[in-house]
Amino acid sequence: MDRNKALGIVKQQLTEHRYLHTIGVMETAIELANKYGADPQKAELAAIFHDYAKFRPKEEMKKIIIEQNMSQDLLVHNTELWHAPVGAFLVETEVGINDHEVLNAIKYHTSGRMNMSILDKVIFLADYIEPGRHFPGVEEVREIAKYDLDTALILSLRNTIQFLLGKTQPVYPDTVLTYNALLLGKKEEKKGE
Repeated sequence: MDRNKALGIVKQQLTEHRYLHTIGVMETAIELANKYGADPQKAELAAIFHDYAKFRPKEEMKKIIIEQNMSQDLLVHNTELWHAPVGAFLVETEVGINDHEVLNAIKYHTSGRMNMSILDKVIFLADYIEPGRHFPGVEEVREIAKYDLDTALILSLRNTIQFLLGKTQPVYPDTVLTYNALLLGKKEEKKGE
């Protein structure tokens, strides 16, 4: 699907602010894809559609999670997580994109997952560091992303987990598993040097 058509579809689903965020994620994802060896066209497409379901009614998303037998864990955690897996489902069923790499990158862009593909990592990180994001710690992650994808991911996950703990909110299990897997992978990498 060409960029303009994809942006036209997604613009109808988003607020102007979220659409500008999507443009930032798209540009960042293409840059990261080129740097780290992901397919830039798939990165572009996943970035454009990553927030496709962001503004769907909570009841609609809850119904999809139940009917599609998605992880029931989602229902007991923050509803902010819902738009990612629901978005992947809707991008496939409503838009007709059936590339599973693209759909997985959309599905896991909020939680992460163990054994993330390079494309998964690119979309997760692009969403976190796009130029419109301004919060404590983002600049450090942006700098590290210039030379080390996994370390940037570890830091972004750590920041997210600390933020949630500081607000006494539960941390989604996949996020903790992703953090641990990446951290242990880095330790193994250092042992091998």
